[in-house]
Amino acid sequence: MCGRFTLTAPGDALAAAFDLDETPFLAKRWNIAPTQAVAALRRARPRVVELLRWGLGERRLINARVETAGARPAFRDALSARRCLVLADGFYEWQRVGDAKQPHFVRRRDGAPFAIAALWESPPDAPMPSCVLLTTTANEVLRPVHDRMPVIVDPRDYHAWLDSATPRARAADALRPLAPGALVAWPVSTHVNAARNDDPGCISPLR
Repeated sequence: MCGRFTLTAPGDALAAAFDLDETPFLAKRWNIAPTQAVAALRRARPRVVELLRWGLGERRLINARVETAGARPAFRDALSARRCLVLADGFYEWQRVGDAKQPHFVRRRDGAPFAIAALWESPPDAPMPSCVLLTTTANEVLRPVHDRMPVIVDPRDYHAWLDSATPRARAADALRPLAPGALVAWPVSTHVNAARNDDPGCISPLR
């Protein structure tokens, strides 16, 4: 699963990485948690950053397994017409060690921002649309830590995933584990466990 992530890249780097039509101005975040606002793209064009609440539906679902999302009523329609990309430059996974859980920070080897495949909906009485992140089987880097990881979309697939006219079968081609060589991970302190802690200490390697 994916329960926390980061977005610390400056606006100009995000504009270049995601071919944005406008440069966003976002505060650096080292510990984005469920129910909070996340930066996302909902349309192929114009491609601008919007804020969505992380947690879909009455149950505030934060993750959906990509293998079964198309069969679940809660996600079936969104998978066809309400796909989005959540912007990030790192995420956390927790490894069970005995009775404890050891957090690890994961990012691209080159440190570049990336996009997580997600689905959105816009409840009529909600102050903002909400979203759920899609997860897939962990690749070789993540498997020793956790059996799941967020779906990181290849930049070549951004348009197809965001364009509601793309058939669901074609959009599904983007939902695959990232090549293991593209990611690095290291253990961090349990400082990240508290959502109120939102600072660079969350990603500092554990001594």
